[in-house]
Amino acid sequence: MSIGRWKWRLAQSLEIRWWKRYLTGKDKVSYYNWKRNYWNHTLADIQEFLPSLKNLQIADVGSGPAGIFTVLSGNTVDAVDPLLESYKLNISIFDPSDFPWVNFVTKDLENWSPEQKFDVIFCLNAINHVDNIYLGYRNLQKALKPGGVLVISTDAHRWNFLKWIFNFLPGDMLHPQQFNLADYRQMLNKENLTIHRELCLHKGVIFSHYIQVAKKGLY
Repeated sequence: MSIGRWKWRLAQSLEIRWWKRYLTGKDKVSYYNWKRNYWNHTLADIQEFLPSLKNLQIADVGSGPAGIFTVLSGNTVDAVDPLLESYKLNISIFDPSDFPWVNFVTKDLENWSPEQKFDVIFCLNAINHVDNIYLGYRNLQKALKPGGVLVISTDAHRWNFLKWIFNFLPGDMLHPQQFNLADYRQMLNKENLTIHRELCLHKGVIFSHYIQVAKKGLY
C-alpha cells in the first residue's frame, strides 16, 4: 500500500471517530437547527453567483452527516460520502429518512461517476480529505452540466514551508491533502473551471479557510 493510500485510510478512520465524539450527547433538533443556520449564512454570502436553488439537480459531495443537503429541499439532491454507512451505524442523530429530497450515495469522490449531470455541486470542507485530489477535481468537473456551478471550500496553507512539512510529517492526520490557495486555483483552472468568487471565511495562523465559486464553460 502506498504512503498516500495509507494516509487516506487513516484519515477516514479518524474522521468517523471525530464525528462520533463530536455529536455524542448533542440534541438532534438543536444541532441541525444550528447547522442549517450556518449553511444558510454561507449561501447568503455567495447567492449572487448561484442560480436560484429550486428545482435543480444538486450534489453535495463529501456531505458528512449534516451537510448543505439539509437546506436544499425543493431540489433533487445527491449526498455523496464514503462514510455514510458508518454514520448510520455510529451517529444516533443521523437519520437519512429525515431528508426525503436526498439520495444518499456511499461513494468516494474518486470512484463517483454519476449518470446524470448536476446544475450545482457543493464540495465543502471535503476536497482535502480525498486520496487522489487531481482525480477528485476531474470528477467534479465531469459531473457538472455545461454552465454548471461548483462551490468548493477548504483550508489552505498560508506558508509554503509549513505546507512542505505537513506533506511529509503527520501534522494534520485528518487531512491527507496539504495545499495553498494558489494550488487550489491551479487545480480548478486545469479543469477549465472559471473562478467567479473567492471568499476567505476565516484567517488562521497556519491555515485560512476559503470558499471558491467556479463555473464550467458551455462547451
